[in-house]
Amino acid sequence: MRLFQVDSFTSVPFKGNPAGVCILDKFLDTSFMQSIAMEMDLSETAFVVIKENEYRIRYFTPTQEVPLCGHATLASAHILYELGLVPQNKKFVFKAQESDLLISREANWIKMNFPIYKLTKANFSLKFNEIIGINPIEIYKSDNNWIVAMVGTEREVVDACPDFEGIRRGNLGEIIAVTSISDSSEYDFVVRVFCNPKIGITEDPVTGAANCILAPFWNQKLNKTRFHSKQLSKRTGELLLELKDNRVDIMGQAKTVFKIEMNNK
Repeated sequence: MRLFQVDSFTSVPFKGNPAGVCILDKFLDTSFMQSIAMEMDLSETAFVVIKENEYRIRYFTPTQEVPLCGHATLASAHILYELGLVPQNKKFVFKAQESDLLISREANWIKMNFPIYKLTKANFSLKFNEIIGINPIEIYKSDNNWIVAMVGTEREVVDACPDFEGIRRGNLGEIIAVTSISDSSEYDFVVRVFCNPKIGITEDPVTGAANCILAPFWNQKLNKTRFHSKQLSKRTGELLLELKDNRVDIMGQAKTVFKIEMNNK
């Protein structure tokens, strides 16, 4: 069994978001896949099964299975193209738990078509501000239990200092995206993504799936359908986005860092 580690949403190694990728003939026992993800200790490890021209994908954090993950989808597509398991010019569909994901290539970028989620304006107490370490202008909640908090400046995004145990105790949803307009003309917006520690992650380095809510959010604010975004984690990463027909095309680059031959005896 071979495992790959891929840095997603970057063109250089040791940036972006690392994901594990395991290509299989059939899915292993769920508890065994969970153990592999725990051993990899990355925000997500993806397991891909190719059978009769069908591409199925499942995602695991170190502590639980999750229904959808952007950077692990990108990493998996990158490996399939790099190994020649899918021809470079071929489109294909990953069948994930939450959605079918159309995958294609554009030059050196991989394009992934994801669903979008509705946002509802929310009211949170001052305790929320203290826990996340920000003073938001607006807060929204998505129908997949994520939170978007908009702040006034990029510096506030950089300086956010969450109390992760407070996030856990306060049951503040699974994902909290803190975002603002970018200071740079190169990017439309910037973001950091904080997670409830119960899912096995604290801050996610680059979060493709967050753009299922960030793209429609910034569409409302900027009246645009195309975006260039940057995630301001320590590793950083960048994405190209386009809203189309109630879905979002998420484009990124990826770099294989190493591969592992697993002893499964």
